[in-house]
This record gives sequence, C-alpha cells and structure tokens, in this order.
Amino acid sequence: MIKELIHRYERAHFTVERKLYALLRDLMPAELTVDQFNMIRFLQFNGRSTPSELAEVFGVGKSSITAIISRLSDKGFIRRLSEESDRRIVILTLTEEGKRLCESIDARVEAMLADIMNHFEEEEAERFISTFEKLADVMAGTAGLGSNEGNE
Repeated sequence: MIKELIHRYERAHFTVERKLYALLRDLMPAELTVDQFNMIRFLQFNGRSTPSELAEVFGVGKSSITAIISRLSDKGFIRRLSEESDRRIVILTLTEEGKRLCESIDARVEAMLADIMNHFEEEEAERFISTFEKLADVMAGTAGLGSNEGNE
C-alpha cells in the first residue's frame, strides 16, 4: 500500500512541478529566471535576508548565491547593505524596482493559480491546501520527518 502511494505521489509531483515551473517561466520577464524571482519573492515576504540565509533556504552554495545576488543587484532589483553592528555582515533588501517587479509578477502568478484552483470545488481545494500545508510542515522538520511511524 505505502509503495503504491509513494509511486502515485512521485508521478503527480513530477508532473505538477514540471508544468508549474514551465508556467512560471513563461510569466517571467526575459531578464529574470524563476530562481531569481523566488529569491526576490523571499525578500518580499521577509523584508531582508543575508546571503548565507538565502543559500541555506534555497539549498545552493555560497558562490552560486553570490553570483545570483550580483545579477539581481546589477539589474537594480536588490540592494546590499552592511549591518550597522558588524560591517562584515551583508543585508539584502528589495529596491523599489524589485518591489514593483515582484508585485507585477505576483499578480500574474495569482491569476494563473486561480485558474488552476478553479478546477476544484471550494471544500476540495481547502482540504488539498490543508494537506499540502501539513506536508510543508513535515518537510520543514516540525512533524517527525525521517520517522517510520505509520509505515510498518
């Protein structure tokens, strides 16, 4: 039973991830990748971050994050500031241009997701989102990730 559920999950996840990434890529302006947008969006939600935190959150190396940050800074979407208490610490924030870009893309992403969600009844969508949030909690390590509980 669990093996079949795992296979069903893997098939569905592969299809959803591939299709969603393609849809997102189509919404991006030519000068922005989906990964760059995700970092801009992270800064929008959190207000500020450090390169180390971004590298950890997005699972990339520090040299990769430095290159992405440089590209976003060169394009005028983020700014680098030094922490007042320790000038060695770099703080990243969105510029006004970065905020405008994020809001513009967010509106298109929201419309795209609304089109997808309209294929579900409200109750069905609510159950799906609740289950998906539970999966996110498990993956974030707050609900026993790695245990074999219930698999035996």
